[in-house]
Amino acid sequence: MLKVETNQFRLQYITHCNERFSYIEGAEMALEGGCRWIQLRMKKSSRDEILSVARHLKQKCKEKNAIFLIDDHVDICSRVKADGVHLGKNDMSIYDARSFLGEGFIIGATCHDVDEIEDAYCDGADYAGVGPFRFTTTKENLNTVLGLEGYQRIVKECWQRGLSLPLTAIGGIETNHIAEILNTGMDSIAISGTILNAENPIEQTKKIISQWKI
Repeated sequence: MLKVETNQFRLQYITHCNERFSYIEGAEMALEGGCRWIQLRMKKSSRDEILSVARHLKQKCKEKNAIFLIDDHVDICSRVKADGVHLGKNDMSIYDARSFLGEGFIIGATCHDVDEIEDAYCDGADYAGVGPFRFTTTKENLNTVLGLEGYQRIVKECWQRGLSLPLTAIGGIETNHIAEILNTGMDSIAISGTILNAENPIEQTKKIISQWKI
């Protein structure tokens, strides 16, 4: 089970970059707007670039009492003393990551259905990122979109199987989707482009948090 505050977990910002803002700038604006969970995802960047950004954002998250996770790179997570790592299907296994990092780190897993969530739960993941909710341009090789009906089905099946793993909705989520997604029983929302591509990312983050009443 996650050992974090509820308001930290509920809104998660997944880093991205665009023509206006860098990975660092996007994360800093999300933090300024009140987000307290940052996942550093830099799929096409070199290890040196990821390490440099990770060191900077680790400090920024510490200043804001925010959770800081690294996507994919377990060794970089350990090296910069991030709070944890998020693992995709082609990354290091949850078991090996736990053996490498120890019990003091958060480990999240990307899942698409209840069987994958159960596997992650049994392997010792702390939460599951479940998606995609709908089509998104920030992630390649998407699975079939789940939509609200998919989330409702997954939440129900997790309850039936006794799986208490916290579930994070991810993939193409916009502000007007949040209330409906939470009504399905999902525990949190992960957002990237909806914040980064907003006219004012700081105000957009505040708007999301205000709407959500975190």
